[in-house]
Amino acid sequence: MRQRQWKALAIICGALLIGSSGQSLAAGPRPVADSPAAPLNPIADRTVVLDPGHNGGGAAHPDQLNAQVPDGRGGMKSCNTTGTNATDGYSEHEFNWDVALRVRDALGAHGIHVVMSRDSDTGVGPCVDERGKLGNKVGAAAVVSIHADGAPAGDHGFHVAYSSPPLNDAQSGPSPQLATALRDGFTTAGFDTSNYVGSNGLDPRSDLAGLNFSEVPTALVECGNMRDPGDAAVLESPDGRARFANAIAAAILSYLG
Repeated sequence: MRQRQWKALAIICGALLIGSSGQSLAAGPRPVADSPAAPLNPIADRTVVLDPGHNGGGAAHPDQLNAQVPDGRGGMKSCNTTGTNATDGYSEHEFNWDVALRVRDALGAHGIHVVMSRDSDTGVGPCVDERGKLGNKVGAAAVVSIHADGAPAGDHGFHVAYSSPPLNDAQSGPSPQLATALRDGFTTAGFDTSNYVGSNGLDPRSDLAGLNFSEVPTALVECGNMRDPGDAAVLESPDGRARFANAIAAAILSYLG
């Protein structure tokens, strides 16, 4: 009898040590699992160089523009040019500057550190060889040069250039990959590939110092032909420039990510 009483008492005491959740209170609270770390943004804090082609003050400095600089393949060429313009006078340099600012802001919103090759649309320089070396100096993950073309009317569409034949490892694989990402970004955004230069929107070139001097992934996009009425209408409109900028930013993020 007494043995049964002690067993019953043991059962009651055990029950008092069990919480409503079924966990033994005598054992203390259950350990709390570590909260999973927030995923790191794999592209945040990376550096991208944007090169708005040409400049707004170049026409007033012909001697500086015409000064000869290395082209990156053993030859020489002019420091820079004034760029082209549409038939109504809208200039390439202001188009390039406007689009580059939009791309800069879009990339900055994703934590990208953006370095611009020029800091205004009123100055002159840098020369094309300096622009080509800028990405090397700042350790850029990508360099994109933004332009518009000046071909005859009827020629239309965008194309993306990269240095070829390659002069280093970055030009061998990563630069064509960046160019392809830009091409794909433009076609996804609804832009037509060029009908007059390159193939399928890509244009390997050996004559551009801004591409030849680069030791990091670099490409140059000609967004359209300013002398073609259809292209010019898009290039000159704020909505069109926003579309170009969004396409370029999305392509850079895709390449980096």
